[in-house]
Order: sequence, then structure tokens, then C-alpha cells
Amino acid sequence: MLLSLAPMEGITGYAFRRVHAEVFGALDRYYTPFISPLPKVGTPFSKRNSRELDPANNQGLDVVPQLLTNDADRFAWAAGLLADMGYKEVNLNLGCPSGTVTAKGKGSGLLADVPALERLLDGVFARSPLPVSIKTRIGYTRPDEFDRLLDVFARYPIHELIIHPRTRVEFYKGTPHREAFAKAHAALDRPLCYNGDLFCEEDCRELMRQFPNTRALMLGRGLIANPALAQSLGGGEALCKASLRAFHDRLLEAYQAKYPAHVTLGRMREIAKHFVCCFDAPEKPRKAIRKATRIEAYLDAIDRLFAEHELNENPRFIAE
Repeated sequence: MLLSLAPMEGITGYAFRRVHAEVFGALDRYYTPFISPLPKVGTPFSKRNSRELDPANNQGLDVVPQLLTNDADRFAWAAGLLADMGYKEVNLNLGCPSGTVTAKGKGSGLLADVPALERLLDGVFARSPLPVSIKTRIGYTRPDEFDRLLDVFARYPIHELIIHPRTRVEFYKGTPHREAFAKAHAALDRPLCYNGDLFCEEDCRELMRQFPNTRALMLGRGLIANPALAQSLGGGEALCKASLRAFHDRLLEAYQAKYPAHVTLGRMREIAKHFVCCFDAPEKPRKAIRKATRIEAYLDAIDRLFAEHELNENPRFIAE
């Protein structure tokens, strides 16, 4: 079983990936948060995206850049730049449900316009110098839209299809439609990866019991809440307060070296919002972390969380 880290905007950038691998061991694969906007043909990546993609910032990790676009020319050009940097695969984002993305016909917005999706895939697979994997949802409005999408995906040499079995309009609500993942297994002769609501070890093991031929799982919110999730799934040590605090402090140090104070605070609060779920009686510390407007107040809340609360026996992410 291959384990990968989902691309999560504002969370799983190169600093997070590096610190996570140092503390808990590297996952089999890491996907970058989506790269956008892509450079115009003939131009380089922006400085911000160049830092994210710099091989020196991803040394020792198997990283797959994810591109967000509806322009095949820009995709092919960007894939060429990535190939020159030494990357071996590129991922196309058909999953982002954000309104600012879908309104431009990108991410899961493309799932609402199948002819436009087909034109994009025609160009991408004709001209990309790298193997192309796809991360997708199962439709824009209704789960039964996945039947037509499967017919489309079957026509292309997709390196791997990563499926989050929700529609765009569902965002992250409700229960994933695992029957759609079963349809993909039956319809496609392609490597498949499951993503969606894998919040603890038992979620992952139950998914593998249901789909024993699945080769890969992508972990998102579950791993942000419990950074040791992949490690423990592989037979390593479970999460403990010492390892979680070490991870937190090293990540804070990495962010402080990279960002101004207000950005560091925002990013650390987002991480803490996830892992506070793993403690007993998390309501009060969660509120204190959310209300912190200075790094000193945030750290005071974190100190009290670790001093006054214990980790749950079976830590898992719990959506608010």
C-alpha cells in the first residue's frame, strides 16, 4: 500500500513536507498544493512557485507537482519546465471545489463542462513530456455524473487516477460515495488511489478491506490532525505528545524563518485546528487557539493544551 499526502492549499507546502518527513518519516509520495497561475508559454514559474518547486526544498522526497489550469498549452509548457527540474510526474487538478477556482472553469469546475474537459485532456496527453496523473471529484452536482466522466477518463493514458468520491457542490460535507470508487475499479484499467475522510487508522484499514485491490491511499485532514498516521499504519510508533510537540515546534521555527509574524500565526492556527481534535476535551483549547491574535497568545494556548490535556487513545480528525 502506497501512502501519499494530499495537496492542501496553505498547509502542505515544502516547509510542512520537509518537517513532517524529518519527524515522522517520509510518505511514499507528496503532492504540492496546486500551482497557479501557470507561466505563459516561454516564461518561467513565478518566484513563489519556483520556491515551492525548487528541488533543493524537496530533497529526499518523492514530490509530484499539481497544476491547476484549463489551458493545455500552459500545462504542457509548465510540465516541460518541471521535467527540466528533474520531476518524473505531473498531476492535473480536477478536484478543487473553491468558488474562486470553479468560476473560472478550473479544478472541479471543469467537471461541469465535459466537452471543455475533453479538449483540455486531448491537449494535455498529446503534449505533456511527463506522465500525467489526475486528482478528481466524481461530478459537479450529482454523483451519477461520474458514469460519463469514467467514459472520458478511459480514453486517456492516465498515470494514476486519484478519486475523492464527492461532488463539487458537496465540498467536504456528508459521506463520500464509495460506490463511485467501486465503479472506477470495474470500469478502468488504470492505477487508482482513494482520497476522502481517511481520518484514523481504522478508516484506512476498513477502506482496504472494502477495496483490497486498491494500491494507494491519499491522506489529507487525517494526517494533519495526526501527523503519525502514516507511520503507525506502516507499523511504526503511534502519535505521542512528545513527537507532536516536536513537530509543532520545528514547523513553527520553519515558518518563522520564511513568513512574517501574521502569516506564521495564521498557518500555525490552521495546523493546530486539526491536531487539537486528537486531545481529550478539545473545545476550550480550540477556542483559545482560534481567538489568538498574537503569536504569544497562540503559544500560551498551545502550552496549556499540552500541559492540561491528554491524547485520545485513538486519535482522529473530527470536522467542526
